[in-house]
Amino acid sequence: MWNGKVESIHVASAAIGPIQALDHAILIPGVGLEGDRYALKQGTFFKPEPDFELTLIEAEAIEALQREYNVELAAGEARRNIVTRDVPLNHLVGREFTIGGVRIRGIRLCEPCDHLQRTTGKQLIKGLRHRGGLRAQILTQGTIRVGDTINPTA
Repeated sequence: MWNGKVESIHVASAAIGPIQALDHAILIPGVGLEGDRYALKQGTFFKPEPDFELTLIEAEAIEALQREYNVELAAGEARRNIVTRDVPLNHLVGREFTIGGVRIRGIRLCEPCDHLQRTTGKQLIKGLRHRGGLRAQILTQGTIRVGDTINPTA
């Protein structure tokens, strides 16, 4: 059994726009994070499907990218909404978990893409392959905060 935490929260109001770090965010089922490009229907790959509501990436994956591929990537540059610590995101595909008091369902892996590589100007596809994060569906509305715990549900 594991329990992790929210290390940072990020939104961007446009597909290529700057990333804003937040200390808290409102998660809305069927929409996404309040103020984020996908909630505003402005995301690069927007489709009205649940797996575009929320994205997460492990802090450990970002650190491994630096250590193994010498590619430095700030947490927000990954363009994922939540950076986690001590959370095995790949194992959450098809499973429910909580962030603070908000219920979430893992949908599919969020593999790195050419758009992310172009936006950052960094060669990161190889280093983030199969550890680029998780696309997830928000099941209940609520506010999450940096430092909140992330736990699997039974």
